[in-house]
Amino acid sequence: MNKKIFSLHPDLDAFMPASEAEKEYMVEMRQSTTFFKDGVKRLLKNKVATASFIIILTIALASIILPMVWPYSYDAMLGVSPGKPVDSSYNNLRPFEYGATELRLIEQGEKVFPHIFGTDSSGRDYFIRVVYGTRISLAVGFFASIIVLVIGITVGSISGYAGGKIDLYVMRIVDIIYSLPDMLVVILLASVLRVSLAGVIEGSVLAKIGSNIISLFIVFGVLYWVSMARLIRGQILSLREQEYVLATRATGAKGSWIIRKHLIPNSIGVVIISTALQIPSAIFTESYLSFLGLGVNAPMPSLGSLASEALNGLTSYPFRLVIPAVVISLIVLSLNLFGDGLRDAFDPKLNK
Repeated sequence: MNKKIFSLHPDLDAFMPASEAEKEYMVEMRQSTTFFKDGVKRLLKNKVATASFIIILTIALASIILPMVWPYSYDAMLGVSPGKPVDSSYNNLRPFEYGATELRLIEQGEKVFPHIFGTDSSGRDYFIRVVYGTRISLAVGFFASIIVLVIGITVGSISGYAGGKIDLYVMRIVDIIYSLPDMLVVILLASVLRVSLAGVIEGSVLAKIGSNIISLFIVFGVLYWVSMARLIRGQILSLREQEYVLATRATGAKGSWIIRKHLIPNSIGVVIISTALQIPSAIFTESYLSFLGLGVNAPMPSLGSLASEALNGLTSYPFRLVIPAVVISLIVLSLNLFGDGLRDAFDPKLNK
């Protein structure tokens, strides 16, 4: 049918069903995919981010598996036996050195597992303490970021969706927290909570975790959620005026359902990126608090506490400070590079 230029009749040829060949051609042009799959593909193309993820995964797996198979414990003092005099030859061993008892066993033809990083001033194997300290630092950084994520998403989504006075009051609280000197408040809170929680958790399950780690989690929950809340609030403010949200409101859906089913899922890319960048910040905060003696409880090590202990013998055993410092730098650098890769892969504004 020939269609005239100024005719209002539709062109029926445009509504003819596609042939099988045309359908196969369209399928071959681009396979069906999702936002997450596209983001993963872009992330894997980023060699720096991929290498950083492999490093993080290797360090995390090593910190979990090695303590299970390593012959030395992080808190076992070598050369100390009940009813026997202390063998001080195990103290301050350099890498791959042995104590007096171990040397005699080697002379007898027995195999002794080496101390790869030597021992500390108390005769404890330094390698397993670094491995265990890495596990503690990673665990604290991960769980602290989860706390920040939960509080930030909850407060930011409610503030952004409700608007009005609720948004005004929440943002003023955020501004007040932003105005506080972070370093000073963190140190003060950690000092006060460490003392106040010691008697409260005594004899409970939380006593195994320690008052210092619990105080760290509280500090993160009180102070470090504001950046996440601001970010989520900005996303919610832009999304709540979209047509699909207005249509959902028109059907009578509750605000909590809209936030859970529509607004937060559509902000998930920003959430993933922010969480990945929050973890190194949490690890660094835990490290410097442990360095100041406000971190994990002794004898449990963390990378920051190991660096702090190494200051006593800095001139004689500088490697004790260098090793945890290098591990902290490697973890933080890898997480930051991986977070940058996530941002480049999942931020829609950067992929237009």
